[in-house]
Amino acid sequence: MRHFPLFRDLRGRRVIVSGGGETASAKLRLLLKTEATLVVYAADPGEDVARWASEGRLRLVRRRLEEGDALCAALVYGANDDVAEDARAAAIGRRAGALANIVDNLDASDFITPAIVDRDPLVVAIGTEGAAPVLARRVKAEIEERLSPALGVLARIGQGFRHAAEALPMGRARRRFWARYYDDAGPRALAEGGETAVAATLPRLLAESLEETTEPGRVFIVGAGPGDPELMTLKARRLLHEADVVIHDRLVPAAIIELARREATIVEVGKIPGGPSWRQEDINAAMVGHAAGGASVVRLKSGDPGVFGRLDEEMDALDAAGVDFEIVPGVTSAAAAAASIRASLTRRGRNKSFRFLTGQDVDGFAEHDWKALAAPGAAAAVYMGVRAARFLQGRLMLHGADAGTPVTAVENASRPDQKVVAAALDTLPEALAEAGVTGPAILFVGLAPRGAMAALERVEPSTLSLALAAGA
Repeated sequence: MRHFPLFRDLRGRRVIVSGGGETASAKLRLLLKTEATLVVYAADPGEDVARWASEGRLRLVRRRLEEGDALCAALVYGANDDVAEDARAAAIGRRAGALANIVDNLDASDFITPAIVDRDPLVVAIGTEGAAPVLARRVKAEIEERLSPALGVLARIGQGFRHAAEALPMGRARRRFWARYYDDAGPRALAEGGETAVAATLPRLLAESLEETTEPGRVFIVGAGPGDPELMTLKARRLLHEADVVIHDRLVPAAIIELARREATIVEVGKIPGGPSWRQEDINAAMVGHAAGGASVVRLKSGDPGVFGRLDEEMDALDAAGVDFEIVPGVTSAAAAAASIRASLTRRGRNKSFRFLTGQDVDGFAEHDWKALAAPGAAAAVYMGVRAARFLQGRLMLHGADAGTPVTAVENASRPDQKVVAAALDTLPEALAEAGVTGPAILFVGLAPRGAMAALERVEPSTLSLALAAGA
């Protein structure tokens, strides 16, 4: 993000526009919506500029901008359609301490003017860093269609009631009050009785909110999915946006964390294999502590909370503390990884069952039914299995698995840096090392990428391992 979006207070501030033609008029149509004091310098102003000046909406000086004219100005626009004159105007503005903008010249400007959807005092600004004005206009049109003009009226009336609403405690109670106003009570009152009805609705709604018993805190154990924000469920996104506190695993990417409210408390409880980690007891205590304070807590887990997510330990801790909780499932990493290689986890005639294993606990890993896993046609997903690849290979081959059994590793499934490594069982550790697979990965035993699987079904067993290692 090159340009940081912000809203500058222009009430009573001088804004200078150098130029009086169509380019200047286009900027002035937007600036006239502000409370700025507008001054236009133009020796030969167009009809629009002259009319606005005659109406008293701006002051027109019929000459070009000179040194000293921009003193105390907040902004200076160069809108002369003349490269040299615009550069001169911008330099005068900067020497006077103002920010300068040269229309349609991103690199020579201190700021840019976004496309705007105006529902005053609700304003939506849209910028593309100057890369795609057409796209900005299209987004503006889409937002214009979605935002009712009534929102401006509701926001203006609500703005005047904000001080009274401070009688409600900060956090969920106040957010719930305003959500009821904007989502239901306000629009209904406006439709039935106009602005007078809206003004009468707010005190009544506040009184009802003050009488309500404060809700206890609650924990939502939410599956964030494998990493792609678009694979989150709608419920997960809504709860994340509403949360007071977000406690998330290290594997949840920043793109998903950014969906939380800016005011929310964000706590990363990372667990790094072989490195420093939060203890599960401390994670449990953080959930309980925040919920005890009345907060809405989202415990955000990568993938699905119920698949190797230590869900039972967290539920037990919440139950013991008397904290209410809800589980929101997510797309597990194995499902996303299989989709990425276009493979089906089950298939008629190949496997009637599918197993989920974890390679994190080698002691527990040794207790699996390896004979069944090694049988022809068996299929399984091994979570966190990269470090256990050699152990996995040995156990399967010891129990009769074919050396050419396909094994596919999918690292960072669904993310931009996803990596797929197709191998055979007898070359698995070497293939993973050669490909540099170190991040979170799913190992599919008995599955290959769709194109490779189709090819392998036509390959003789003696050449199967070689074909897989070559990525056939």
